[in-house]
Amino acid sequence: MMVIELHDPADPRLTDFTHLRDVELRKSLEAEHGLFLAEGEKVIRRALQTGHPARAFLTTPKWLTHLADVLENQVVYVVSDALMEQVTGFPVHRGALASFERLELPSVATLARRSSRIIVLEDLVDHANVGAIFRSAAALGVDAVVLSPRCADPLYRRAIKVSMGAVFAIPWARMDDWHGGLAALDGYDTLALTPDASAVPIDEVTLGEKAALLLGSEGDGLSSRWLGQATERVRIPMSPAALKNGVDSLNVVAAAAIACHSLVRPSSAGSARS
Repeated sequence: MMVIELHDPADPRLTDFTHLRDVELRKSLEAEHGLFLAEGEKVIRRALQTGHPARAFLTTPKWLTHLADVLENQVVYVVSDALMEQVTGFPVHRGALASFERLELPSVATLARRSSRIIVLEDLVDHANVGAIFRSAAALGVDAVVLSPRCADPLYRRAIKVSMGAVFAIPWARMDDWHGGLAALDGYDTLALTPDASAVPIDEVTLGEKAALLLGSEGDGLSSRWLGQATERVRIPMSPAALKNGVDSLNVVAAAAIACHSLVRPSSAGSARS
């Protein structure tokens, strides 16, 4: 490991780690340079283990030894706690940051061929929600995640952090076109999750060999187009007391976890509706 101590916040070697609180600037910077940031020992290890090429490592002296085993042949920039906060714009409690190059994503069609259980996210714009859903999907055994064009970036720092690195554990792809995006899932039972009382309870649906769960945005849910194109509309039943009090749905993260559990449950092949 080659350790280089830096003292100037304007040092160009720190460029990958600047302005982390400026979401729009970071999105532009990361897209332009094809990079993403990982924060914390566990997440950095997962990024390395999944083959993402490292660009730069930034840490403070007390955290240097925590990653020594995986940084043996790497250049590591070491800064004081104060300089770390000055450069990034916030206190880095986990003590280490790393920038990585993005890998080329598979197409949706390729991912669909390789998988049998997929979740599809339509226009979820909150990075934390996307990260949390990736974590649930990976933990519960979903094969892959597909994103609509306007979905938040799973490799944005906050999404990675909330997912605890699960974004590296499950394959994902992004649609090029929202309007005809579901066509790539030909052969899949597509289950549109909705709070509509007329929808089928999700635990009553018999799943076919290939099934995809469609999840809509945080505020508006699924678009009418995707609801209309789905094989089946499904819901998570609420308790009678909840319905009486006007609570007809869960937030998208909780709903995704429950629905993912139903998606991967043992089931005989057949039509989407039991």
